[in-house]
Amino acid sequence: MLLTADSLKEIIAERLEAALVQVEDMSGGCGQAFAVIIVSPKFKGKNKLMRHRMVNTALKDEIAAIHAFTQKGFTPEEWKDQGGSI
Repeated sequence: MLLTADSLKEIIAERLEAALVQVEDMSGGCGQAFAVIIVSPKFKGKNKLMRHRMVNTALKDEIAAIHAFTQKGFTPEEWKDQGGSI
């Protein structure tokens, strides 16, 4: 299964009920390294480690199929505080 930035974005949005997902293919289009920003109300009350574990669990099969995966997770409130919009 070859992941694309678009397919990964859809999977994250669905599984984590994300309000915003930004996916960047860091591998030049070969689908082996992704950097993602996820804004989800599901992160409320969870620290950074707990958020990472939630994402890793939700994307277990996808992460196993790629070489590198970096993530940043925010609640909608945190994202707005940083100047982001949803």
